[in-house]
Order: sequence, then C-alpha cells, then structure tokens
Amino acid sequence: MKILILGSGGREHTFAYKIAQSPKCEKLYIAPGNAGTLNVGENVSLNVGDFSGIKDFIIEKNVDMLVVGPEDPLVKGITDFCKGEPDLKDLLIVGPSKRGALLEGSKERAKEFMAMYQIPTAAYESFTIESLEAGKTFLETLSAPYVLKADGLAAGKGVLILNDLAEAKTELENMLKNQKFGEASAKVVIEEFLDGIELSVFVLTDGKNYKILPTAKDYKRIGEGDTGLNTGGMGAISPVPFADAELMQKIEERIVKPTVNGLTEENIDYKGFIFIGLIKVGKEPYVIEYNVRMGDPETEVVLPRVKSDLVEVLAKTAEGKLNEVDLEIDERAATTVMMVSGGYPEAYEKAKEITGIENVNVEDALIFHAGTTLKDGKVVTNGGRVIAVTAFGEDYKQALKKSYQNVEKLQFDKMYFRKDLGFDLA
Repeated sequence: MKILILGSGGREHTFAYKIAQSPKCEKLYIAPGNAGTLNVGENVSLNVGDFSGIKDFIIEKNVDMLVVGPEDPLVKGITDFCKGEPDLKDLLIVGPSKRGALLEGSKERAKEFMAMYQIPTAAYESFTIESLEAGKTFLETLSAPYVLKADGLAAGKGVLILNDLAEAKTELENMLKNQKFGEASAKVVIEEFLDGIELSVFVLTDGKNYKILPTAKDYKRIGEGDTGLNTGGMGAISPVPFADAELMQKIEERIVKPTVNGLTEENIDYKGFIFIGLIKVGKEPYVIEYNVRMGDPETEVVLPRVKSDLVEVLAKTAEGKLNEVDLEIDERAATTVMMVSGGYPEAYEKAKEITGIENVNVEDALIFHAGTTLKDGKVVTNGGRVIAVTAFGEDYKQALKKSYQNVEKLQFDKMYFRKDLGFDLA
C-alpha cells in the first residue's frame, strides 16, 4: 500500500514509525512531516487544510490510504470531501466524517450526545454573547472551581479552571465579548467541576465494531506538580496504574459501548479513533471530553505498545471490518517525556540546533520529533513542543527512569522538560 499521513507533530511521527514497519507499506508520505519523519518516509510540502492539493497528490501518487492525524482537517470535513470525489472512490480513509468530528469540534454537541446516550459526564449549560448575563447567573449557582470551555477548537488551550467567582465572570465576558479564543469561544460551555484523577482511553472504531487501545495518562500543565499554564502535553504514561479491570469494565459498559452505539444509531460515518478524556471520581468514571483523533503525547506511548501490524488494523477499520483483526499489546509500560522550547506555551524562539540525537540508544529509547525541521543539514527546533523521548519498562517507574536518562543526552538552547511525571501515581 501507498500511504499518506497528514500532520507534522509527534503523533504523526509515531504513526509513521509504526506504519513504516509494516510489510504492507510499500511507500509512505507524510504531509508536511518534520525532521524525524524524514527517517521513515518522504515528507511532502502540503498544507493539511488544502483539500484540493491533497486530492491531486493522492491521484498523482496512487495513494491507497489516507491517515488523518490532527483534528482541524477532520472538523473541516476532509473525509466527506474525499468521499465526494469520484476519482478517490477506492481511497481508504482513517478519520471520521465532518458530522462525526463534531464530537470534538463542538463541546456543546459532545455534551448533547452524552446526554442522549446516558453517558456519565459533568452537569453543564452553554452560553453565547446574547446570554452572557444568564451565564454569570449560572456561575453563581455553582461551587468553585469554575470550568469554562470554548465550544470550538482552540488547540487544546480553550479550557479555564478558576477558583474565584468574580474572575470566572470576567473570563466568561473575555471569551464571549472579547473573543479570547477567537471564533472558538463564540459559545462557551460552563460545567460542574469534577474532583478526581484523569486518564485517557483510546478506541478504534469502524462505526460499528471497536477495539480498546492501551490507556494513557498525560500531563498538561507546564510546571512541576501540575501547576502553571496548560500546554499541548508535557509527557505521558501507559498503561494507567489505577485503571484496573473493574474500572475498565465500567468504562467499556457505560462509556465506550454507548458511544459507538450512538454513532451507529445516528448513522454517522465514523472510521477512526475516539479519544475519550476521562476523570475517575471515587470509583466512577466520567467523560470530560471527546477528541476524534489520537492524542499527543499519548500516541507516543500507546502506539509503540501495539504489536499488531498497524497498516492491517487501519485498513480493516477503513473497510468497516475491524472485527476481523485482533490487537496484540505489549505488556510492558511505556513513558514519554516531552522536551519543549523555553517560554512555551507562551512566546518562544525557533531554529535552535538540537544536538545529541545520535547518542540515544535505539535499543533503549525511541525519539519522536514534534516541532523540528531540517535547516542547512542540521535538526533545529520549529515549535513549542520539540521532541518526545519514549522508553519501555516493567512498570512506569522503570520506563520513566530510562526516558529521563535519554532526555539528558539531548540538548538545545533553553530546553525545558518536566522532571516529575508520574508524581500523582505513587
């Protein structure tokens, strides 16, 4: 098969790494890719939002399968676009339709879907500029902390958790009136705060059948002890130590099955990943959010644990025959530590040379590039999150030790990483 992956981050490098291992992969393209994907496939300078350009490339190169990494093209309808093109009628696509992608594209839609199928989640209301005052009144009915979520896509940064009522009212006004998150916050979902510990469950579905992938826990805040600003993710651990058989049975019965059944019932074309962000409150799981693709940096610990041929699994998903494959999972734990640019998630500099990559022992750790590019033959930084270092171990503590040992071999100006991953699991 000739395969095209859309995206340029650590998630896409991980997909490329796994797909390139398959004997079924004849040629692999990554658009636009990064300095790491160059080692496993061919980078193509295509914009993930340029659907016509992507179509032309697929036709020119006789691409058999399209794997969509990021959420933006899914929410904008790339799957529907490709399926509507007679020239692409045989193309296998991993990624839901525009209607399916609304589960991530609109927080309000996700909440309505959960209510419809009795999927446990926090109580909520949604508000627009017209109902700003009603939103402030609703905040008064809640106890602190207050959770405000931009309805649309905000690159993982559209959620505010605030302890002060006056500040929550001010921020609601900022979001609705002053467009703090642009168009994404034209509507804001305010929800009850759930106090517990978070985890992520990843499901691969063809809209009818499903497979549950390894669990993962990521660390969103920039500072040690989960303090400071939200980021795209500073590292991840898989499996989640507290996700025992009892909790996983509850998650499957109360959340995964009703979610997939809801897609089937509404006749939604959904062939791809569902990332379910969960919180465990006491012994009970609740859904915080849906994403319609794999997470980043969770992909960097989940996919390396999948031993099955990923191309075969993805092809069966796209064909609606996921029931025909078995998933074989590595029993070992995997951890990834994200190295980021100084200043991230706020202003940061690019084009800093990265050294020491050749010192990492490939038997010991996997390097997944996120924000990197090649400049004058050198690997340089090209984003906020730069490189993820993944390692295996008998448990997450052993794996983390190896990840950190290999992080120390890498260097770039103002490099930063969290040294306390797993602190809340001990």
